[in-house]
Parts: sequence; C-alpha cells; structure tokens
Amino acid sequence: MAPNRKDNKQYFFTVEGETEKWYLDWLEAEINAVLDANPASNIKVSIKSKVEKNPLKYAKSLPIISKVEVTHLFDYESHEPVHVKQFLETLDLLKEANSIKGKQIKYRLGDSNLTFELWMAMHKSNFNAYTEHRFHYLRLLFY
Repeated sequence: MAPNRKDNKQYFFTVEGETEKWYLDWLEAEINAVLDANPASNIKVSIKSKVEKNPLKYAKSLPIISKVEVTHLFDYESHEPVHVKQFLETLDLLKEANSIKGKQIKYRLGDSNLTFELWMAMHKSNFNAYTEHRFHYLRLLFY
C-alpha cells in the first residue's frame, strides 16, 4: 500500500540577504516537523527563497507560468534620503514585476523593519511597537 501523498503548499520569497534566507529555511523545516508529527496532516510546506535584491530580475527569471505570489523581504533602514530612495526604487520594481507580460505574478512587499536580525530579536522578546529610526531600537533593548 502506497503512503498517502501530501499536498505541497509552495511559498516564494526574494530576500535581501543570507540571514533572511536562513530564517526561511529554518521556518520551512520547523513547520514540516510539526506537520510530520501529526498523522492527520496531509500538507507539506515548501518555502522557495532566493537572495535577490531586485524583484523584477527574479520575476523575469521565474520559470512558472501559472499564477504565483512572491513576497520580497528587505530592510527599511531609516528615513534618511538614501534609504527612502532605495525603498521607493524597490516599490517601483515590485510594480513592474506585477505587470510582466505573459506572467501571472503577484509580488508583495514584505518589509522586515529596520534590520531583519533586529526583527527576529523583537519577535523573540514579544516586542510590538514602532520606531521611526533604527537608532531608537537601542534604547528599547538596553534601557
């Protein structure tokens, strides 16, 4: 008797750096471990993540012709002009990626706060507040 085949739920991400990719790889393993431990589970999760700062470049290279959602994770560093410019350029690239002829891509913005590592630390400590500059996190962490 063949084992029951599990549905594969795929999630696609582009990420700014290796830390985000490592986190998503870990998350996939953790989710699947929980699902595998449940005999009634008929799902397997597949998180496809690629380190790629340019969402348009990734969208053009994606070999999928069916409808797909992709989330782009990146850090919003500060309100300084250089960082605002980078953020706006990324939004423009996401918009372009959503309108590539012949592809049904829905690209979403997955802003990860000011730095991904800090985002993980804040989630670990159950922190839930907004700061408008990356230097403001220091007072929350050390005072």
